[in-house]
Amino acid sequence: MLSRILKEHQTKQNERKELQERRRREAITAATCLTEALVDHLNVGVAQAYVNQRKLDHEVKTLQVQASQFSKQTAQWISMVENFNQALKEIGDVENWARSIEMDMRTIATALEYVHKGPVQPASS
Repeated sequence: MLSRILKEHQTKQNERKELQERRRREAITAATCLTEALVDHLNVGVAQAYVNQRKLDHEVKTLQVQASQFSKQTAQWISMVENFNQALKEIGDVENWARSIEMDMRTIATALEYVHKGPVQPASS
């Protein structure tokens, strides 16, 4: 009877150990699955952040190139406007010079007319 009780006790103890070992393995498997799921979830976020960062870097480079081109084009426009303004000033200077020459020529023509005709004599009454 004692040996049977001992045998039953040992059997129950072995069953408990097996059950405990099975539960331990299940717990390890569940923890591993949970850890993998958490890591996968984090990796998706990290991967998305990496993709977004690459897109932003590309957009920044594109924007820098476009800003540089715009700056160069703006400098060209400013140069053209300055040249146009200078040309307008020169036209204005030529116009003033032409008026001055015209006035001088009228003065000379009037003087030549006066010399050619002689002094105007007052009308006799």
